[in-house]
Amino acid sequence: MARGYAARRPVSPVRSTWLAAAAAVVLLVAEGISAQKVRVEEELEAYPTESVDLHCQFIDGAGRTKLTQVSWIWEPSEGQRDNIAVYHPSYGQSFPNLAFKERVVFLNNSLENPSIRISHLRMSDAGRYTCEYATYPSGNEQGTTTLIMLAKPKNSAKVVTVQAGTKSVVVAQCEAADGKPAATIKWLASVGGNHSTSTTNGPDGTVTVRSEYRLVPTPTDNGREVTCMVEQRTQERPWVYPLKLSVEYPPSVSIEGYDNNWYVGRSDAVLQCLASGNPAPTTVTWTAASGSLPDTVVVEGNKLLVRKVDDAVNTTFICEVKNKHGASRHQITTIVIEALEDPLSAGVVAGAVIGSLLALLLVVTLIAVLLSRSRRQQRRGYPSSGDSIATGSGGSNGGDYGNKARLLFSGTGSNSGKNGTGANNNGPIYTYREGCDATGTLTEKANDFHHHHLHHSSTSKPPSAHDILLSGDMGEAERRKFDLDDSMEEEEEQYDRFGGVGGGGNMLPPAYHMRRGHGGEEEMDVYLDDDMESQRDGSVISRTAIYV
Repeated sequence: MARGYAARRPVSPVRSTWLAAAAAVVLLVAEGISAQKVRVEEELEAYPTESVDLHCQFIDGAGRTKLTQVSWIWEPSEGQRDNIAVYHPSYGQSFPNLAFKERVVFLNNSLENPSIRISHLRMSDAGRYTCEYATYPSGNEQGTTTLIMLAKPKNSAKVVTVQAGTKSVVVAQCEAADGKPAATIKWLASVGGNHSTSTTNGPDGTVTVRSEYRLVPTPTDNGREVTCMVEQRTQERPWVYPLKLSVEYPPSVSIEGYDNNWYVGRSDAVLQCLASGNPAPTTVTWTAASGSLPDTVVVEGNKLLVRKVDDAVNTTFICEVKNKHGASRHQITTIVIEALEDPLSAGVVAGAVIGSLLALLLVVTLIAVLLSRSRRQQRRGYPSSGDSIATGSGGSNGGDYGNKARLLFSGTGSNSGKNGTGANNNGPIYTYREGCDATGTLTEKANDFHHHHLHHSSTSKPPSAHDILLSGDMGEAERRKFDLDDSMEEEEEQYDRFGGVGGGGNMLPPAYHMRRGHGGEEEMDVYLDDDMESQRDGSVISRTAIYV
């Protein structure tokens, strides 16, 4: 007995646990292999009113499985299963669920590919759809597809009109209605408010999101901008909607146009009443503090026109405006001043002043020209008042020789070729004698010809340059000798400067030497040297005298 049977050894707990785990793995692998026989899509997305195709295919690699029937089962929620479509090779198609009866069709009449199409989708069609086969000998085989229904939200935003105050109120609203999944709402604003958001679930699985923007409204917030932005899965980009706040407030008023220059007789004086409010003021009223408006005043809308300024408008004007939230008024006092000068008379005065200045300038210019001419004549040798031909300036006998003392003339005669081209020195020579008195008597040096004095007595008025030029005893040739050219004047000016540099006031100016040229015309040379020189014939002549 003991030899024929072996004693059974008990199984240890560890070994029992290992065997159970291995069996579970084998079962899961078997189920995975079985699930792989029905090929379906794991997840699909669709929108209401659209259509969706649910694909199903049985894969039998060995070909030993016999298919008897296929069914589509809808699970809208956990624990609820409804057949919506059945196909049997012998009995055909069946749609037992009335909610899908008119909207579901088989794409193929075959057990191997029993795909279906659901049309006119509804949000309530979301859920799990299982393609289940009845087979022999393995039993039922199935695959499940999850259908996700999406809904684009209906976005909207609006402004809430409020009145300016001290409490925080809703000034703008934004909503994303009937969306799936739920939308997100954001606010973009610089007015310093805040927002709150609420969510409402619909019976068909959609979600409505609402957001409100709040602030303490002031008149300055009127017209300022806030922006609502909605983001949701079904939108390609965020939905953005700008809003301008509407804050109502009583009107404010001001008066413009008074320039403190309302003088008597003015006809273009205007006052304008400027008012701001929300809503805009409906009435504008002008009055005067003294009672009714003056007769010279006309009201046009918000403007007060003064036809002609007079003492009657020397008053206070009041402008009052109103809207539905209240009234406001402003006043201004106008002061009438005396009439200003006629601009035309002012122009006449200005013209007279300018004319006087021009006349004065003309007189100054004329005096300057005369002085310049007188100086030029003096430089050419014409004696001025108080000067004599024989002396320098002022008739002095101190030995100063000026141009007037050295420009000497002779009468007409036949021996006028002295110092000309010929060598004859016997012509008359007119010199100034140092020992002569102030009368300046001229004497002929060679042939003792006495010339008359070229001046009047000291008691009579000395001759002017004009008298000398018009003298009957002087020929045309002698008169032309007064007309010195500009080059001679420049020589004299240079000599004056030369004498001034050396500081010698007694420096002699250049003498003028007259000679006759080949053409018969007299020429005048200017030279600067010692006053006297000896001649070849033994005579002594003055270099500063003019020989004719």
